[in-house]
Amino acid sequence: MKPFSEACERNREPIIKVLRDWFVAPGTVLEIGSGTGQHAVYFARHLPHLEWIATDRDENLPGIAAWIADEGSPNLRGPLSLDVTAPTWPVDHANYVFSANTAHIMSWAMVQKMFEGIARVLQAGGVFCLYGPFNRNGQFTSESNRAFDESLRARDSEMGVRDDQALIELGRAHGLLFAADHSMPAKNRVLVWKKG
Repeated sequence: MKPFSEACERNREPIIKVLRDWFVAPGTVLEIGSGTGQHAVYFARHLPHLEWIATDRDENLPGIAAWIADEGSPNLRGPLSLDVTAPTWPVDHANYVFSANTAHIMSWAMVQKMFEGIARVLQAGGVFCLYGPFNRNGQFTSESNRAFDESLRARDSEMGVRDDQALIELGRAHGLLFAADHSMPAKNRVLVWKKG
């Protein structure tokens, strides 16, 4: 049985509209945290100029592999095992990086390691797009995001909705310059960085 996320089905169209604006030239995309695999399959199929590499933690790889086996595109690779805290990643260079709904389920230390790793593998001029719920200037953008943050922290005190300014500063510390902020449905956003 393939894993299925209703949220992935809902948000894939708004996300791909943003990716089409930023992932323009042919190149390789590293997806961090492919989850069910639905995004990887859909985005690879609809962005044929890109080589899409699906990655996640080991426990999620069988589900991603099932999606790829059923519906994979010729430009879709993986799934590969990726631990963001590891000193080396299975992909050592990429033109683009995409990640959805990961920063709030990682500890802040893991988010820092993710940005460090992205800066290491992303080529000069490359683009990083991060989708999810984010606070704006330290404030929740909706009551639903506040409630979501509370539910995350009740599960694990290291989780939580991240602040956009903290992420922007983290990117800057690693040579990733903040480039855009796209509003998405359900009070989510896509934050975009470019590597100088």
